[in-house]
Parts: sequence; C-alpha cells; structure tokens
Amino acid sequence: MTASTSPTWPEFRFGVFLAPYHSVRENPVLTYERDFQLIEHLDRLGYEEAWVGEHHSGGLENIASPEVFIAAAAERTRYIRLGSGVVSLPYHNPLMVAERAIQLDYQTRGRFMLGVGPGALPSDASMIGVDPMRIREMMNESLEALVPLVRGEQVTRSTDWFTLSEARVQHPPYSRPGLEMAVAAMVSPAGPRAAGKFGMGLLSLGATSEAGYMALANAWEICEEEAARHHQSVHRRNWRLVGPMHIAETREQAIENVRWGMKDWADYYTNVIALPFDFPAEGFEDQVRTLTETGFAVIGDPDDAIRQIERLQEQSGGAGAFLTMATNWADFPNTLKSYDLFARYVIPHFRRDNVNRVDSMNWVSDNRERFLGTARTARQAAVDSYAREREKK
Repeated sequence: MTASTSPTWPEFRFGVFLAPYHSVRENPVLTYERDFQLIEHLDRLGYEEAWVGEHHSGGLENIASPEVFIAAAAERTRYIRLGSGVVSLPYHNPLMVAERAIQLDYQTRGRFMLGVGPGALPSDASMIGVDPMRIREMMNESLEALVPLVRGEQVTRSTDWFTLSEARVQHPPYSRPGLEMAVAAMVSPAGPRAAGKFGMGLLSLGATSEAGYMALANAWEICEEEAARHHQSVHRRNWRLVGPMHIAETREQAIENVRWGMKDWADYYTNVIALPFDFPAEGFEDQVRTLTETGFAVIGDPDDAIRQIERLQEQSGGAGAFLTMATNWADFPNTLKSYDLFARYVIPHFRRDNVNRVDSMNWVSDNRERFLGTARTARQAAVDSYAREREKK
C-alpha cells in the first residue's frame, strides 16, 4: 500500500545538506572544525537534520567518509539527526555499508539516517575503475542486498562487482521499527523509482534547478507507482527538498555577504564540474542575478526564503522537509547568522508556532476598549473603596 497525504505545516522539518564546499586555499583541519561547529549551532537552534556528503575528488567537497564525520558530530550534539548525504553505493560492498550504518544507529542512539546514491562525480568513479554509465544500475544491485541486510536478514547474492555469501549484520537496528533510509535524486526518475521500489525516503538534491524543479511535479507519482508495484509503503514526510540559501536582514546585505565565497564556488562549478544550467564564470553581479532569477538559490531576506519554500511545496505537491544546501558563500559569522535568522523567522512561519500568540494579540486588540474600560472601572472602584474607608476613620 502507499500513502500520499501531504504533511501539515507543523510537521514540516528543516535541516542542512552539507556537501561540504571549502576553498582549496583553506586549512583542511579548520574546515572540518567549522562544519562541526555549524552542526552544533543548528542543534542549538532546533534544526532537525544534517546530511553529510561523500566525495573523493575535485578539491572543494572534502569529506570522504560521512560516517567518520557523523560519528564525531554525534558526540558534539544532542538532538539533531545526522544522515549520510550520501554514501555512493557503487564504491562499497553492501555488507560494509550496512555494518557501518547499524553501528552509527547504535552510537547515535537512533539519530543516524542512511542516505544513499549512485555517486555524483564521474571522477570519483574513474579513480576506482567504475563505469559512470553503470552507476545507477550498480546502485540498484546494491540496494537489493543492502535493504534486507539493514533489516537484519541474511543475504546471499552475487554480481559482477560484489559477492555476499550468507552475509548478515551482527546487530538488529537500534531504531524501531527500523533504520531510516533515503535515496538521492537529481532530475532523472532513477531516484524516485528506487525510493518506491525499496520503500525509502527521497532526497531531491536538484529541487531548485530548472530541470529538477520541473521534475518535482512527477517525482512522487513515480515513487508511488513503484511502491505499489513492489508492495511497499512510502510517505511524503520522508521526502526532502534541497536548495541553496543565504539570508540576512536585507537583500542588499545578503548579496554583500556572499561576495566572500562566491568566486571559489563559481570556479568549481564552471571549471571543475558543471551546474545544470548556464552560469557565468565571471562577474559577481551576473552570478548572483543568475542564481536568484532562475530560482536556483535564495540570496535575500527571510521573506525570500519563505517564498522559495512555498514555491517548492506547491510544485511538489507537498514534501516533508527542506534542507538548506550549505554553500559557504559567506564567511563563518555571517553563515551562522543566516541560519539563526532562518530559525527565528522562517521556521516559525511554516510550523505556525505563533498562531496562538497572534490570535491572542488580535483578540486583546479587538477588545481593547472593553478591557480598558473594565480596568478603569476596577481602578475607580479601588479608589472609591479607599475613600470610604478613610471617611469612616
């Protein structure tokens, strides 16, 4: 069976998708430290999730093992859930992926989420002799083994790139009813199909690109169709949309903030890998205009962030979470402030945290004269009572 009910606003969750992106001029130790501090900051602000990527080439995205990073981040946080965003399945034996995931499920006391995908960078695949044309096929072959392994089942399976013989993990999942899993999606239907086939969540990493945005309209339909075909259950609350954002008190301030790191990010996407749309290699103002006018990114104020999320929710028909793509466009203090502003003004809008407060304020305002009249009457009564007592003396 499938479930397709869109989550109500109070159920909508927020988090960060940390590739991460760091300039090749920076001290690597300090880049890791800032990523840890960012997740600690999000934990204090009440964000629900942080997803950490796996990359092996290109220079800017410098976390090779999300599991190692998450193990350390878990020790520095209390509430936020931590996910691999994502483990590139064609690069690993499924049993090793399952074992590491279950161990993190225990170490984090159920705060770990296993995000998986085919691998984002062809250069990563090339270094270990994996054909980039086969990575989606290999991801599905891995999932055929990984999903039952994570459930605690025994698996015997052989392909041309891995063999499992009576394989099993040594612990059942710590999380009940099971470890949460999600699969990455960009534009192609491969991600939604895998999510439906295996009853997993969906990470729409390209939700704000033009092609990715258009694909949102059909993504959940594909997911549900595959779920029905394979007798799985899926729910929109496990669908996460990802997009870049940096906000400040004003749009002008936000634009000035991102001047700090835009060049490194732009160089990476124009000279090393490619964005899924035409992007100017030079000209800061043109770059910002392209990012914002295409809807790919928000560089603005909290109201701009609200409009972007509402746009994505309308196009998708309703997802369960929005994850900010951590771009490091701004320096660290302004980055922390952006997430603070988001937590203060954007998250309460969607959770309706202040609905009762606003109703109370409006009710008191609407009845102001009545309440003031009552207060004046009560004060005059007290004065008269005191006067009468003085006269008796």
